[in-house]
Amino acid sequence: MLKVGDTAPDFEGLTDENKKVTLKDLISGNNLVLYFYPKDETPGCTAEACSFRDEWDDLVKLEAKVVGVSSDSVESHKKFKENRKLPFTLVSDPDRKIRKLYDAMGMLLPPRITYVISKEGKIVHAYNSQMNAKNHVNEAKEALKKLQSSKSQQ
Repeated sequence: MLKVGDTAPDFEGLTDENKKVTLKDLISGNNLVLYFYPKDETPGCTAEACSFRDEWDDLVKLEAKVVGVSSDSVESHKKFKENRKLPFTLVSDPDRKIRKLYDAMGMLLPPRITYVISKEGKIVHAYNSQMNAKNHVNEAKEALKKLQSSKSQQ
């Protein structure tokens, strides 16, 4: 797992709309919650995605975008996004290049890791929990609140 303070590695991937996107495109003046999950439409991954969806308004108020990354196809992401009414982007990583850049590889299963990345492209929080899928959004929100608080004190 990457560490707090590391520069978030740039990458290129395809979105659920089959558009090329880079980390810089995704940040574009916002903080970014970049979460890696194992597979579309599985119970834990669906719970995690829906928890980000359900907290969407709060995340937007915290000046954050959310992006989910898995090895599923663009078409799978498109269906998952539509089925679950997800308001955020999903990026397809079939060859696991993005996962490797973010040290999000596992022995048997791909790990469930969430990074909070500042507008400046620095990792400000990293959370790894395979079993507690719904807690990823809480961890992200707390990190974003701290980031916002530290910026307002400068």
